[in-house]
Amino acid sequence: MRRRDLITLLGGAVWPLAVRAQSGKLPTIGFLGGATPSSWSRWTAAFARRLPELGWIDGRTVAIEYRWAEGHSERMSEIATEFVLLNVGVIVTAGTEAVLAARQATSAIPIVFGTASDPVGTGLVASLARPGGNVTGLSNQSAELAGKRLELLREVLPGLRRLAIMANIGSPIGVLEMSDVQAAARTLGIEVAPLEIRRAEDIAPAFAALKAQADVLYVVGDALTAANLTRIITFSHTARLPTIFNARDFVQAGGLMSYAPNYPAQFRRAAELVDKILRGTKPGDIPVEQPTEFELVLNLTTAKALGLTIPESFLLRADEVIE
Repeated sequence: MRRRDLITLLGGAVWPLAVRAQSGKLPTIGFLGGATPSSWSRWTAAFARRLPELGWIDGRTVAIEYRWAEGHSERMSEIATEFVLLNVGVIVTAGTEAVLAARQATSAIPIVFGTASDPVGTGLVASLARPGGNVTGLSNQSAELAGKRLELLREVLPGLRRLAIMANIGSPIGVLEMSDVQAAARTLGIEVAPLEIRRAEDIAPAFAALKAQADVLYVVGDALTAANLTRIITFSHTARLPTIFNARDFVQAGGLMSYAPNYPAQFRRAAELVDKILRGTKPGDIPVEQPTEFELVLNLTTAKALGLTIPESFLLRADEVIE
């Protein structure tokens, strides 16, 4: 037997007898994707790659059920309820709205979030060090990074005077981050034009109402905007609006830039938290972690199409330049 096969076999042999004996079936991970499979592809791939390294092999030592809400909050609740009926061993998700939907569906099944903004402020956990309850995971500090993103925009657009902010105000984090962006903008003397959306159908009217009243668009990322990233990018290109986001995927799709945690790294870590829980650790005893890796990503093709000249110093600082 090859050494790698032996390691895999042994890895699968150490999972707890208590978990293995439960209902005489494999423990199940319910993965609640708030957006679409394509928009989360890098995150789910990182999660799925890490699990076998920990001994959890889909179909052999664990079963993984993936469900996608495609940005619809009511669908998140339906999926969470479905996972409760399936009696999954742990629910994995991301984003404040999805975590709240899962927590509303169950106070018993452990919930692990790969990323969420301000977990304490939005009531997901009691504290970062001692979450308590059935929820733990990784923060993304997105709201706290608002000021940093505006500073980056100023470097590329020194004449920035008016900022449009698109946010899903039906989401707690949408309201919170919009407020933080507005506060940061006031500090820098930048005017703000809020674009409030609640569903996909609100995106086109929001752009129509904006017309030519902004120099740049800040998009608050959540399940709704992620599920409609192509639509948002298309409208911003038509309006010739530079854009900044809190996830690389928007930049890959044609947005100008993003500054955000390394989300694939966070989902690898989420897999490790799931491993701990399936082996008996209570989620309330696992501290919520904060990101340690941040990425500045720039789409140079988009910059050229918008007629922007990016300073050489900025290009050298970028972690990734998409051409």
